[in-house]
Amino acid sequence: MSIPKAPYTTLCLLLFTLVTPAAVAATLPQGFVYARDAIPDVIIESRYHSENNFIGRPIDGYVKPRCILTKQAAQALRNVQTELKTFNLGLKIYDAYRPQRAVDHFVRWAQNLGDTTMKARYYPDIAKKDLFKKGYIAKRSGHSRGSTVDLTIIGDNDIELDMRSGFDFFSPRSWPDNPTISSSSRANRMLLQTLMKRHGFTPYSREWWHFSLQKEPFPKTYFNFPVE
Repeated sequence: MSIPKAPYTTLCLLLFTLVTPAAVAATLPQGFVYARDAIPDVIIESRYHSENNFIGRPIDGYVKPRCILTKQAAQALRNVQTELKTFNLGLKIYDAYRPQRAVDHFVRWAQNLGDTTMKARYYPDIAKKDLFKKGYIAKRSGHSRGSTVDLTIIGDNDIELDMRSGFDFFSPRSWPDNPTISSSSRANRMLLQTLMKRHGFTPYSREWWHFSLQKEPFPKTYFNFPVE
Protein backbone atom coordinates (compact mmCIF):
# COMPACT_ATOMS: atom_id res chain seq x y z
CA MET A 1 0.00 0.00 0.00
CA SER A 2 1.56 3.32 -1.02
CA ILE A 3 1.67 6.35 1.26
CA PRO A 4 -0.18 9.35 -0.13
CA LYS A 5 2.26 12.03 -1.27
CA ALA A 6 0.84 14.99 0.61
CA PRO A 7 0.77 13.39 4.10
CA TYR A 8 4.27 11.99 3.52
CA THR A 9 5.60 15.46 2.67
CA THR A 10 3.92 16.88 5.75
CA LEU A 11 5.53 14.19 7.91
CA CYS A 12 8.98 14.99 6.52
CA LEU A 13 8.49 18.70 7.24
CA LEU A 14 7.42 17.87 10.79
CA LEU A 15 10.51 15.74 11.39
CA PHE A 16 12.74 18.47 9.95
CA THR A 17 11.18 21.01 12.30
CA LEU A 18 11.99 18.84 15.30
CA VAL A 19 15.70 18.84 14.45
CA THR A 20 16.20 22.47 13.47
CA PRO A 21 19.53 24.16 14.24
CA ALA A 22 17.91 25.87 17.24
CA ALA A 23 17.08 22.51 18.77
CA VAL A 24 20.57 21.19 18.11
CA ALA A 25 22.18 24.33 19.56
CA ALA A 26 20.34 23.79 22.84
CA THR A 27 22.25 20.54 23.42
CA LEU A 28 25.12 21.10 25.84
CA PRO A 29 28.43 19.23 25.80
CA GLN A 30 28.52 16.18 28.03
CA GLY A 31 29.05 17.10 31.66
CA PHE A 32 27.35 20.52 31.49
CA VAL A 33 23.91 21.69 32.61
CA TYR A 34 21.92 24.89 32.65
CA ALA A 35 22.03 26.46 36.10
CA ARG A 36 18.27 27.04 36.07
CA ASP A 37 17.62 23.35 35.40
CA ALA A 38 19.76 22.33 38.38
CA ILE A 39 18.57 25.14 40.66
CA PRO A 40 15.07 26.16 39.50
CA ASP A 41 14.68 29.03 41.98
CA VAL A 42 18.07 30.67 41.37
CA ILE A 43 18.04 34.24 40.04
CA ILE A 44 20.12 34.86 36.91
CA GLU A 45 21.32 38.27 35.72
CA SER A 46 23.49 37.53 32.72
CA ARG A 47 25.61 40.68 32.68
CA TYR A 48 27.68 39.73 29.64
CA HIS A 49 24.60 39.25 27.50
CA SER A 50 23.74 42.89 28.16
CA GLU A 51 25.38 46.32 28.07
CA ASN A 52 25.55 46.38 31.88
CA ASN A 53 29.18 45.30 32.19
CA PHE A 54 32.66 46.82 32.28
CA ILE A 55 32.93 46.93 28.48
CA GLY A 56 29.50 48.48 28.00
CA ARG A 57 28.15 46.16 25.31
CA PRO A 58 27.21 42.47 24.89
CA ILE A 59 30.18 40.11 24.95
CA ASP A 60 31.10 37.65 22.20
CA GLY A 61 29.70 34.18 22.79
CA TYR A 62 26.73 35.19 24.95
CA VAL A 63 23.89 34.41 22.55
CA LYS A 64 21.23 34.07 25.25
CA PRO A 65 20.97 35.30 28.87
CA ARG A 66 21.60 31.90 30.41
CA CYS A 67 24.08 30.40 32.86
CA ILE A 68 25.83 27.10 32.24
CA LEU A 69 27.90 25.04 34.70
CA THR A 70 29.46 21.61 34.98
CA LYS A 71 27.15 19.16 36.68
CA GLN A 72 29.43 18.99 39.73
CA ALA A 73 29.53 22.77 40.16
CA ALA A 74 25.76 23.02 39.72
CA GLN A 75 25.16 20.34 42.36
CA ALA A 76 27.45 22.10 44.83
CA LEU A 77 25.75 25.41 44.13
CA ARG A 78 22.34 23.83 44.66
CA ASN A 79 23.51 22.82 48.14
CA VAL A 80 24.49 26.43 48.84
CA GLN A 81 21.07 27.60 47.68
CA THR A 82 19.35 25.03 49.89
CA GLU A 83 21.23 26.25 52.95
CA LEU A 84 20.53 29.90 52.16
CA LYS A 85 16.82 29.17 51.86
CA THR A 86 16.72 28.29 55.56
CA PHE A 87 17.50 31.98 56.19
CA ASN A 88 15.01 33.20 53.57
CA LEU A 89 17.94 34.13 51.35
CA GLY A 90 19.06 32.96 47.92
CA LEU A 91 21.63 33.23 45.16
CA LYS A 92 21.89 35.51 42.16
CA ILE A 93 24.32 34.44 39.42
CA TYR A 94 26.00 37.04 37.22
CA ASP A 95 28.16 34.68 35.20
CA ALA A 96 29.19 31.02 35.15
CA TYR A 97 30.68 29.18 32.16
CA ARG A 98 32.39 31.71 29.89
CA PRO A 99 33.44 30.75 26.35
CA GLN A 100 37.05 31.43 25.37
CA ARG A 101 35.79 33.79 22.66
CA ALA A 102 34.37 36.00 25.43
CA VAL A 103 37.73 36.02 27.22
CA ASP A 104 39.36 36.98 23.92
CA HIS A 105 36.88 39.86 23.69
CA PHE A 106 37.97 41.04 27.14
CA VAL A 107 41.61 40.91 26.07
CA ARG A 108 41.01 42.93 22.89
CA TRP A 109 39.11 45.53 24.90
CA ALA A 110 41.84 45.74 27.55
CA GLN A 111 44.47 46.30 24.87
CA ASN A 112 42.48 49.21 23.41
CA LEU A 113 43.54 51.84 25.95
CA GLY A 114 41.42 54.51 24.28
CA ASP A 115 38.12 52.86 25.19
CA THR A 116 37.40 53.97 28.76
CA THR A 117 33.64 54.42 28.42
CA MET A 118 32.85 52.45 31.61
CA LYS A 119 35.87 53.50 33.69
CA ALA A 120 33.99 55.69 36.16
CA ARG A 121 31.59 52.89 37.00
CA TYR A 122 33.81 49.79 36.96
CA TYR A 123 37.47 50.71 37.44
CA PRO A 124 37.82 54.31 38.70
CA ASP A 125 40.77 53.47 40.95
CA ILE A 126 42.88 51.61 38.37
CA ALA A 127 44.45 52.68 35.09
CA LYS A 128 43.18 50.53 32.24
CA LYS A 129 46.75 49.63 31.26
CA ASP A 130 47.19 47.98 34.68
CA LEU A 131 44.17 45.65 34.53
CA PHE A 132 46.33 42.75 33.29
CA LYS A 133 49.10 43.36 35.80
CA LYS A 134 46.71 43.56 38.73
CA GLY A 135 44.92 40.33 37.84
CA TYR A 136 41.53 41.64 36.74
CA ILE A 137 41.89 40.62 33.08
CA ALA A 138 43.72 37.52 31.80
CA LYS A 139 44.08 35.60 28.55
CA ARG A 140 42.69 32.47 30.22
CA SER A 141 39.84 32.24 32.71
CA GLY A 142 38.72 29.50 35.06
CA HIS A 143 35.21 30.34 33.89
CA SER A 144 36.00 28.69 30.56
CA ARG A 145 36.50 25.37 32.38
CA GLY A 146 32.86 25.50 33.47
CA SER A 147 33.19 25.28 37.26
CA THR A 148 33.73 28.93 38.19
CA VAL A 149 30.84 31.20 39.06
CA ASP A 150 30.27 34.90 39.85
CA LEU A 151 27.40 35.45 42.24
CA THR A 152 25.93 37.21 45.25
CA ILE A 153 23.25 36.73 47.91
CA ILE A 154 19.74 38.16 47.66
CA GLY A 155 17.12 38.71 50.33
CA ASP A 156 13.50 39.89 50.32
CA ASN A 157 12.13 40.90 46.92
CA ASP A 158 15.32 39.56 45.33
CA ILE A 159 17.30 42.57 46.58
CA GLU A 160 21.05 42.00 46.73
CA LEU A 161 22.73 42.12 50.12
CA ASP A 162 25.05 45.11 50.49
CA MET A 163 28.58 43.99 49.61
CA ARG A 164 29.80 47.61 49.36
CA SER A 165 31.11 47.17 45.82
CA GLY A 166 29.28 45.83 42.81
CA PHE A 167 30.02 42.92 40.53
CA ASP A 168 33.13 43.45 38.36
CA PHE A 169 34.15 46.57 40.26
CA PHE A 170 37.92 46.41 39.73
CA SER A 171 39.37 47.86 42.92
CA PRO A 172 40.89 46.81 46.25
CA ARG A 173 37.46 47.67 47.65
CA SER A 174 36.25 44.43 46.05
CA TRP A 175 38.83 42.23 47.77
CA PRO A 176 36.91 39.86 50.08
CA ASP A 177 38.95 40.81 53.16
CA ASN A 178 39.11 44.56 52.54
CA PRO A 179 39.13 46.15 56.02
CA THR A 180 37.82 49.57 54.96
CA ILE A 181 34.21 48.57 54.26
CA SER A 182 31.40 48.62 56.83
CA SER A 183 30.97 45.84 59.36
CA SER A 184 27.61 44.84 57.84
CA SER A 185 29.12 44.51 54.37
CA ARG A 186 32.01 42.48 55.75
CA ALA A 187 29.48 40.20 57.44
CA ASN A 188 27.60 39.72 54.15
CA ARG A 189 30.81 38.88 52.31
CA MET A 190 31.79 36.49 55.08
CA LEU A 191 28.44 34.72 54.85
CA LEU A 192 28.91 34.18 51.12
CA GLN A 193 32.52 33.05 51.57
CA THR A 194 31.66 30.66 54.40
CA LEU A 195 28.83 28.93 52.55
CA MET A 196 30.71 28.64 49.28
CA LYS A 197 33.77 27.19 50.99
CA ARG A 198 31.59 24.77 52.96
CA HIS A 199 30.23 23.37 49.73
CA GLY A 200 33.53 22.93 47.94
CA PHE A 201 34.33 26.27 46.32
CA THR A 202 37.53 28.33 46.58
CA PRO A 203 37.29 32.14 46.60
CA TYR A 204 39.43 34.57 44.60
CA SER A 205 41.43 37.08 46.65
CA ARG A 206 40.56 40.09 44.46
CA GLU A 207 36.85 39.57 43.83
CA TRP A 208 34.30 38.84 46.56
CA TRP A 209 31.85 37.41 43.96
CA HIS A 210 34.23 34.91 42.29
CA PHE A 211 34.43 31.21 43.27
CA SER A 212 35.83 28.06 41.65
CA LEU A 213 34.92 24.47 42.46
CA GLN A 214 37.90 22.80 44.15
CA LYS A 215 37.39 19.43 42.47
CA GLU A 216 36.49 20.69 39.02
CA PRO A 217 36.00 17.98 36.38
CA PHE A 218 37.85 19.78 33.55
CA PRO A 219 40.87 21.39 35.25
CA LYS A 220 42.89 21.77 32.04
CA THR A 221 40.22 22.27 29.37
CA TYR A 222 39.11 25.72 28.17
CA PHE A 223 35.82 25.39 26.30
CA ASN A 224 34.57 27.71 23.57
CA PHE A 225 30.96 26.68 22.87
CA PRO A 226 28.54 29.62 23.02
CA VAL A 227 26.13 30.39 25.84
CA GLU A 228 22.75 29.79 24.23
